[in-house]
Amino acid sequence: MTSNQIAHPVMLPGIGNSGPRHWQTLWASRQKGCQRFQPADWDRPNLADWLQALDTSIDECAGPVVLVAHSLSCLLVAHWALRGGIRDDNQHRIAQVRGAFLVAVPDHGAPAFPGEASEFGSPPTEPLPFPALVVTSSDDPYGSPEHARRMAMGWAAGCVEVGALGHINAASGVGDWDTGWHLLQAFGAGLRVQMPASNRAGE
Repeated sequence: MTSNQIAHPVMLPGIGNSGPRHWQTLWASRQKGCQRFQPADWDRPNLADWLQALDTSIDECAGPVVLVAHSLSCLLVAHWALRGGIRDDNQHRIAQVRGAFLVAVPDHGAPAFPGEASEFGSPPTEPLPFPALVVTSSDDPYGSPEHARRMAMGWAAGCVEVGALGHINAASGVGDWDTGWHLLQAFGAGLRVQMPASNRAGE
């Protein structure tokens, strides 16, 4: 039996970036081989720039990756994977993606959706070309569980509700968000990939 292939996580924060107490930052600081994409402007997101930043991050990874997206970057993943016109040119990058872990998918039609991110509205809702898991909170002000389930259905993704955690960010007080960490590990196991070794305490 062959061992599972190692897939490196690519962290994709949402608008405003993920600060030092956000679970994405904490995970990245504790996990070897983690990549974090770097668009030119976190606060005034430009779709073309964010797409290019995701291309660059994947190009910098030597092998398979798992996309770990929060909030606006969940919509970025759909735009990136399903963009028309240049999809053939993107196939080698898509082939590197073993899966996408999509946390707190925002509803672009909701009043809380930031106007600065209007270019990200109306994301494609076709099946993604790789496995995906949508993770939602029961009281997310930016997207209801019903919205998350609709998006997951369109993307042919799984969907897990993790309770009342708001927008599943630093303000939610989840810290390292151990539940999410274990969900990511289980998701990776289902993909038959192994995440890089972590230097989290006790692991």
